[in-house]
Amino acid sequence: MSDATQAVSPAGSPGLAGRVLRDPLGSLRTAWQLAASRWQARRCQSVGRLFRVWGKLVVDGGGIITLGDRVRIRASHLPVELAAGSGATLTIGSGVFINSGVSIGAARSITIGNNVAIGNYTLIMDTDFHTPGDHTKVPEPRPVVIEDDVWLGARVTVLKGVTIGRGATVAAGAVVTRNVAAGSIVGGVPAKPLKSSPPSTLKGDGE
Repeated sequence: MSDATQAVSPAGSPGLAGRVLRDPLGSLRTAWQLAASRWQARRCQSVGRLFRVWGKLVVDGGGIITLGDRVRIRASHLPVELAAGSGATLTIGSGVFINSGVSIGAARSITIGNNVAIGNYTLIMDTDFHTPGDHTKVPEPRPVVIEDDVWLGARVTVLKGVTIGRGATVAAGAVVTRNVAAGSIVGGVPAKPLKSSPPSTLKGDGE
């Protein structure tokens, strides 16, 4: 068969029909997983293309949760929790990977950029939920922003009001209580700078 007569998908990429014919069982499994993943995210207001969940996803709250394209959640041995309270927004960009046991809770606003990797048991929240000295008093939430290409290691805690700059790395077990500069590496409790990446190692806009 000549190139001109090969099967072409609606998106213009050749070979889609061929892949289905070569591996119908695998294609069926992929289609089933994509459908099951979207079902688990049915309480989200928007779910992008090729969203996948391995394991159990818990979606909670009355706020707005938005997931970008190609978000992958590997909750194989512990569930992942995404929560947005009434009036709150939780926005997760494209190409984000979230590992088992992660909990992300927005009382006002949490924004996670594109191509962010979030390690096991990480906790991200924009509120303390309680006030020291008076645990019955709920403090004011403050927005959290995690920019593109950030890597959060296992068991990281990101607290309210924090912005983590583009391309930053947060070492395992760190507690982030203040802003993290783009391209830097931080660790410890509370998290402090360990090293800075040269600006040339960060991708430019549009790359």
